[in-house]
Amino acid sequence: MNELLKIDTSNAERITVSARDLYQFLEVTERFNSWFERMKQYGIIEGEDFTSVKSFTVVNNGAHKEIDDYQLTIDTAKQIAMLQRNEKGTQARKYFIQVENAWNSPERVMARALEIAHKTIATLELENNKMKPKALFADAVASSKTSILIGQLAKILTQNGYQIGQNRLFEKLRNEGFLSSRKGADWNMPQQRFVEQGLFEIKESTHIDGNGVNVTTKTVKVTGKGQQYFINKFLNQECLTG
Repeated sequence: MNELLKIDTSNAERITVSARDLYQFLEVTERFNSWFERMKQYGIIEGEDFTSVKSFTVVNNGAHKEIDDYQLTIDTAKQIAMLQRNEKGTQARKYFIQVENAWNSPERVMARALEIAHKTIATLELENNKMKPKALFADAVASSKTSILIGQLAKILTQNGYQIGQNRLFEKLRNEGFLSSRKGADWNMPQQRFVEQGLFEIKESTHIDGNGVNVTTKTVKVTGKGQQYFINKFLNQECLTG
């Protein structure tokens, strides 16, 4: 099949042709803008039958001048060609039918499906590679026997791209039900089920205050398992929203 007009196949969903290329092929004597406005009166709709684009033409001094153009669907191009009621219009319409038949052949449909699949796989691999360093970091933390303070966890998260301070992390853990929001002795204490799951531990220490009274203090720490859990949780949230 000889190429009468250049067909744009960059969009896997539909093929298009330049309105200016079609205009020149049809050898229309009317000014392009007037001709296309007249073609629009036959019911072709922007966004469905054509899209507005910019192209360039070379003027007398060699400079490039920006001009309006339109990418027509093949159905619209066939309609416009038929409206010309001349030999050039008939020739263009037959050409577009050949192009359409070739585009919709089983071989071409399969080739486009494979192309879309390859692009999807490439995108998923790229996203996976972005997440790998964070996942490896979290796995390394999990093997750690060292428990850390929540403020230290906030620093680790910030260093790895999830911007959060100690106070905001406490607030987030309360809002998501990991820490108690009940005022009093239980304030900021982990819920018992998360302690049992091994995400937190509570360190107790006793000292005698200035009045000679024994005082017990409780410090919440995040275990290695808890560090892995929260790093994966929050950094994956960052990947999804970033």
